[in-house]
Amino acid sequence: MAEMFVDKFRALVPKYLDDEWVAEDGLTSAELNEALDDAEVEIPQVLREFYLSVGGCEDLMEAYYFFWDPEELEYEDGYLLFMEDEDERYTWGLREDQLDVPDPIVYRRNNRRGTWRSEEGTFSEYVLDMFDWVFEELEPELED
Repeated sequence: MAEMFVDKFRALVPKYLDDEWVAEDGLTSAELNEALDDAEVEIPQVLREFYLSVGGCEDLMEAYYFFWDPEELEYEDGYLLFMEDEDERYTWGLREDQLDVPDPIVYRRNNRRGTWRSEEGTFSEYVLDMFDWVFEELEPELED
């Protein structure tokens, strides 16, 4: 399958971390496949390319919300869970029945209520917007 998202995800490193992307910023295919086998999950193309591009870059994987390492991915409530906030109030996921879509819609669960709602954007849209927001918020702190 042709890469659709790799360049966009790799571009996050120079854009936000002021450094060149290097192979160590991502996971190798072998590392990712082993982790997914351990977790016994399947992931959509966009999430695969995200991990291959920046799955080894802690500065992005833990920039504000915490992306789960591939071996931590799990299914719950009919969703593939992939990220949570610092206080574990919210968890983000992709519907299990949409994992064959290259870039599925992201959903957020309110952990206290157990309710899910659409974020009204695909994984790539959501993640790219999220990093814009996160690093825009951090910019004043970095300038001090």
